[in-house]
Amino acid sequence: MSVVFYRIDDRLIHGQVMTGWSKVYQATRIFVVDDKTAQDQFLCQVMKMAVPRDYDVHIYTVEQALEAIANDPPELRTIVLAKTPDVMQRLLEGGAPMKELNLGGMGYVAGRKMILRNIQVSPAELEQLQAIAAKGVRVFCQIVPDGKCIEIDKVKL
Repeated sequence: MSVVFYRIDDRLIHGQVMTGWSKVYQATRIFVVDDKTAQDQFLCQVMKMAVPRDYDVHIYTVEQALEAIANDPPELRTIVLAKTPDVMQRLLEGGAPMKELNLGGMGYVAGRKMILRNIQVSPAELEQLQAIAAKGVRVFCQIVPDGKCIEIDKVKL
């Protein structure tokens, strides 16, 4: 399996992914999974320019990502990024082999409550994360690799 890290972060590609998590997991490939972003060619170009040249970046819809994950060569090391828990739930239900899911930056929007600095979730999102965990996936909140870590089963709103 080439996917070494699944992360929810509403900023998608940014410094923490590039400098922290990609080094921890020795990843050189990134799949961004977001239906709206995948349909915006300008945003796709900007996102691809935001990473060093030695990274291979692909931006997919959920359906495209499921196919890409299934066909990803095992020798590659890929990070999968999405903005929301529902995308990760759709990937898991679609057959993506997910053992762990990291919950990173999720900014404040109406209805969300803080569970860790820079991580806010709504009751519905917490239910989605708990449903993912119930399928045997370790779901944990952690902004940076050496930062505080909280398992999703310890989160109360």
